[in-house]
Amino acid sequence: MNGHLRTALELAAAGVPVLPLREGKLPFGNCRACAGCACGGRPHMKSTGECRCPAVCHGWAAATTDTAVITSPAWTAPWREAQAVAYHPAGAGLTVVDLDDLQAVAWARETLPPTRTVHTTRGEHWIYRGVTRSANSVRHGVDIKSRMAYARWLGPGSGTMAHLPSAVRDLLAGQETTPAPGRVVSSVPERAEWDPAVATGCRHTRRYVRTGLERGVAMVRARTESGAGSQAFGVAQFLGALHAQCPGPCDLETIGRQIIAAAVSVGVPQAYAERAVTNGLSTGTGRAA
Repeated sequence: MNGHLRTALELAAAGVPVLPLREGKLPFGNCRACAGCACGGRPHMKSTGECRCPAVCHGWAAATTDTAVITSPAWTAPWREAQAVAYHPAGAGLTVVDLDDLQAVAWARETLPPTRTVHTTRGEHWIYRGVTRSANSVRHGVDIKSRMAYARWLGPGSGTMAHLPSAVRDLLAGQETTPAPGRVVSSVPERAEWDPAVATGCRHTRRYVRTGLERGVAMVRARTESGAGSQAFGVAQFLGALHAQCPGPCDLETIGRQIIAAAVSVGVPQAYAERAVTNGLSTGTGRAA
């Protein structure tokens, strides 16, 4: 039993859903049957599906406290290759405020009530009791990770855990409310088609890429009331991860422009949509989009 698996079992015993992360702090890619979400996704994902795949598929949605699953043959290879352990904060009744740099940490110390704190490579995780929705870039260097998200396990941290403050929920409300229909927030970027002749280093077929992109764009456009910005980030992250093993180039710029256009079409300010998609692609691939 390696150290990551041992840590995962200890967390699961404490009621914290876990999953392994590969190099680049990313979830393991879907198996062939689940690639491109062809299986419909897991029942507790954004798009409700019926997938019961025993493998570590669907990113954060694979997180579990079931030790029989964690130690199953389908998870053996991922644990052998794992570079870190992740957990699903909302599954443990928690919200993580991810502060990505010293400027963000300074802001939190001035604005948020003190709570359990875990040091990260570049900043800190502030962990609160309570669950909310997740969003990236709610302000410079600040991400909120709770529902439909994962956070890297970096140890128990220090300090007494406080209840989720209204200041965190206010950040989400300010960033994620989709403007009312008819409000002009920006011009929609011109439509571009992904072309394998441009993506000369991509391992995927035109049909595979277009199918995944069409499904992702539809998910963004369905968020007409709220959350389209976070959905755009999630779609970009998922699609980017599909290309993480490609030698490149994969013409992710064109994929990104279509996701941005979908977000803008339902009222997301263009600057916010561009930031969310750029960050999503970068996180998914583990490299600059």
